[in-house]
Amino acid sequence: MDKIIIQYLKSPCGELLLGSFEDKLCLCGWRYRKMRPAIDNRLKKGVGGDFVEGTEGTSEVLDRTTQQLQEYFSGNRKQFDLPLLTIGTPFQQAVWEALRRVPYGRTLSYLQLAERMGNRKAIRAVASANGANALSILIPCHRIIGANGQLVGYGGGLGAKKKLLKLENPSFSA
Repeated sequence: MDKIIIQYLKSPCGELLLGSFEDKLCLCGWRYRKMRPAIDNRLKKGVGGDFVEGTEGTSEVLDRTTQQLQEYFSGNRKQFDLPLLTIGTPFQQAVWEALRRVPYGRTLSYLQLAERMGNRKAIRAVASANGANALSILIPCHRIIGANGQLVGYGGGLGAKKKLLKLENPSFSA
C-alpha cells in the first residue's frame, strides 16, 4: 500500500496537518477542522494509500513546505513554489485552480469566483469545492469572503481566516 507521509506544524493561526505523496504536497489542512475525516478519506482513496507519521519516512517536499509556510507567516513569502497533488473531481480541480489565481492580499466573493469561472449560477458548487480544498493557504481558499464583505466559513475557523487576511493585507477589515 502506498504511503502519504504526514507531519504536524504549529502556525500562528492553528495547527496544520501536512501530507506528501510521491514528493508532491497533497495536504496542508487544519488539524482539527470538521471536514478532516472526509478530506483525509478522499486523499487516501485517491492515492490508494494510508497516512504514516513522518517518523516512518521523510519527505523533502514536507521540509520545503514547512520552510515556505514559516516564511509566509513571518511576512517574507507571498507565493509558494511547491509541487502540488490535488485530488478531487474535475469541477473541484477547476475551482482550486481559480483560487490559485486570487492574488495575495486580495479577496473575492463566492459569486465573483463563480463569475470568473464563467458560471455565476454555480455559486453553491463553488462554495462546496472551496470547502473541500485539502491545501489550505497554498490554494488560498481563505481569500474568499461573503458578498457582503463579511467572513464566512473556513476550515481553520473564522479567527484563523481573519489572521491570514490581515497578514496578507494589514488594512483588511471585516
